[in-house]
Amino acid sequence: MSTITKGYPDAAALLDDPAALRAQAEEDGFLFFKGLLPREVVLELRRQFLETLDKYGWVDHNHDLMDGVGDVEAIARVPREEIIFCGTGVPRPAYQDIQRLELFHSLAHHPRLIQVFETLFGEDVLPHPRNIARLMMPSPDNAPTPPHQDYIHIQGTRNVWTAWFPVGDCPIPLGNLSVIRGSHRLGLLAPKAADGAGGLEVMLCGDEYEWIEDDFEAGDVLTFGSHTVHKSLPLQMPDRIRMSCDYRYQPASEDIEANSLRVHCDVLEWDQVYEGWRNEALKYYWQERTLELSPWDESIRWQKEKIC
Repeated sequence: MSTITKGYPDAAALLDDPAALRAQAEEDGFLFFKGLLPREVVLELRRQFLETLDKYGWVDHNHDLMDGVGDVEAIARVPREEIIFCGTGVPRPAYQDIQRLELFHSLAHHPRLIQVFETLFGEDVLPHPRNIARLMMPSPDNAPTPPHQDYIHIQGTRNVWTAWFPVGDCPIPLGNLSVIRGSHRLGLLAPKAADGAGGLEVMLCGDEYEWIEDDFEAGDVLTFGSHTVHKSLPLQMPDRIRMSCDYRYQPASEDIEANSLRVHCDVLEWDQVYEGWRNEALKYYWQERTLELSPWDESIRWQKEKIC
């Protein structure tokens, strides 16, 4: 029987001991850092996200903006095919506005995040420019993200790690992230079609897995490798908007699949994203590197039979 353990062990103290950090990463397949990012910066991003949604009339004005309470009636009028766009939780025009936010992209380069992956990899780090935001508005059409491994969506080197964090405080009932401890050692699992972001669910054999979950506060960051099985928990707060970011990192010396260099879901071209930005150094930063590109392999995404 699968078990649920509440509480991610804090790996912050291991940043001064690279060998111990890597050993824990190899053992668990994930690393959690309490308060890694400055709370005030994450909350500023939250404000910008909510102001974007408010522009479309999806925030309840009977509450403070930063409470993240959705206007459930207004959201219910959004057609299903629009609200499930690319698993982002919002229609395409709103997601375009999110992708234009300089802070959303610049936060992926925060020195504290880079330090984590420089320590983990023991070499120069390449942050992927394809940053992902999810703004899961309270709607029955926004299904939780199913259990999956990131590798089938990213490809390139298998040594890609994701940094996931909620944009604001996120208790378990708000639907944060849960991982299976040690699942990276299961290898690449067969997927099947499913509702929710990514549209694919891994087929787990048996049920003897340990799922880890916890309440998150603004600034907490969960990182995990591309073979670690993870999912989002169901939203149990029926009027709240759950917002999160996925940033990805890899050793700069290893290969990358070309789609990881594009804007998420191809909602814009990079010159459209960058319009009005102040920090020129963040624009097209990966073009200054000599990258080894690897081909996309569609076949790994569609295994038709469960193999146990």
